[in-house]
Amino acid sequence: MALTRRQFLSALGAGAAAVALPAPARRTSAAAAAGRPNVLYIMTDQQFADVMSCRMGKTWIHTPALDALAAGGALFRRAYSPNPLCMPMRASAFTGRYPHETGVMHNSAAGTDPKQFVCMGTYFRQAGYETAYFGKWHLFFPVNQVDSHGFETAPARRKDVGTTEQAVEFLSRKHDRPFLLVVSFMNPHNICEYARNQHNLPADERGEKLPDGAIGKAPPPEQCPPPPVNLAPPANESDTMALMRRGYHANKAFPVGDFTPADWRQVRWGYYRLVEKVDAQIGQVLAALRKAGLEGNTLVVFTSDHGDCAGAHGFNQKTVFYEESARVPLVISFKGRVKPAVCDPLVNTGVDLVPTMLDFAGIPVPGKLPGRSLKPLALGTPPADWRRYVVVENDMVQTGPVGDIRPQTQGRMVRSEKYKYCLFENGTQREELYDLEKDPHETTNLAREAAARPVLLEHRDLLRQFASETHDAKALAMLANDIAPNPFTPSQPGQTRGSRAKARKPRPQKPQ
Repeated sequence: MALTRRQFLSALGAGAAAVALPAPARRTSAAAAAGRPNVLYIMTDQQFADVMSCRMGKTWIHTPALDALAAGGALFRRAYSPNPLCMPMRASAFTGRYPHETGVMHNSAAGTDPKQFVCMGTYFRQAGYETAYFGKWHLFFPVNQVDSHGFETAPARRKDVGTTEQAVEFLSRKHDRPFLLVVSFMNPHNICEYARNQHNLPADERGEKLPDGAIGKAPPPEQCPPPPVNLAPPANESDTMALMRRGYHANKAFPVGDFTPADWRQVRWGYYRLVEKVDAQIGQVLAALRKAGLEGNTLVVFTSDHGDCAGAHGFNQKTVFYEESARVPLVISFKGRVKPAVCDPLVNTGVDLVPTMLDFAGIPVPGKLPGRSLKPLALGTPPADWRRYVVVENDMVQTGPVGDIRPQTQGRMVRSEKYKYCLFENGTQREELYDLEKDPHETTNLAREAAARPVLLEHRDLLRQFASETHDAKALAMLANDIAPNPFTPSQPGQTRGSRAKARKPRPQKPQ
């Protein structure tokens, strides 16, 4: 029998009630006397910025925990992932460095020197904090090497229910030092499996066989959320992205090439249920924080590593530069200090969060970190010289063959106040430009329109400025020769990239 949203939420509530919270433990006054706040960093996986009921209303979704967190803190509406893929974003967010600096551009990347790229946990541990990490890891630091990442407690990942239990237990016990606690949830990442199940399993099993627990059977499509308004590819789409779409659809991990609007409606129903599921887990963590009497001395940061297209432009999952993939939720809350507000400055969650957390904790921010602290913005005192743009990077390698080509390419995205500009390494027409003020759903690529050329050239210059300042050699090479065509070429044995690929064995990608 199909579950209604109300029935599903009721079941979640019953599950939440089953996890009893211990009575508050008596705290020492050491942390408070030192004036050093605790830091609670909550991360979901694959949650688009607007998929919360405080952003999209309660018709199709209800996220009371996140709504309450956002209502009591600073909600950043224009926060972007540094690279909309799990491992590259996490490598960036936990070191405060750009993906092209860490070299972690996709999920099969090798490790990076922890002395050169210092992890968030190390900064806080060296400052005298107790450090703990529960949940999904997916960092390039070996989890069993505390000296490389700084987290004194970092057990093997459990399902989200187990992650919640670990976090609640941590918050409920006595702490003689201020702490940094990372709670990293897997959901709504299970939408990857849910989409694969859409055609591979009977209807009764699609919402049951999910890694972090069942969500039930979807109602008939006509009772599900509507398909996205931007289901079709953009008008005047670059040939790069047109070919990449075909490549992703050819990969069995992205089996959505023949999805109908009805299929997408049920997938979006499942996506919203998974967000509600993780919202219930977050609610338990925040309840434990309150019950322990720690809310008044704890900075809470909530974000996600990237979004999910859920049908936007015919894509599912992430990696691409569309808003649904690249823009993420971000809330900074600190009871009694951060005033509730909706903030519109442009944020890069990869480089800005480490400086922000260090700044709130009173820990000196290393000069090598390229990001900026969001503390002034969260406190309602934005600096006059806040940045004009942010840059997002990607490396789209998770594709299948298209004829004799396996299309793979790096890209760079510039998000300015009004526009989004995208440039790709490979392709004949490898630029895209969207007016997000007039066209928020990115339905028309303006890159080849004569009237938009001044804006296009301006954004090329912004990317060139960024690449020069941050030593992004790949972006500078992509900008060379006035964006000359760089067609994809037929694959040779062992070849994994386009026209500049060297003959080598393709590196296996971690499952998504």
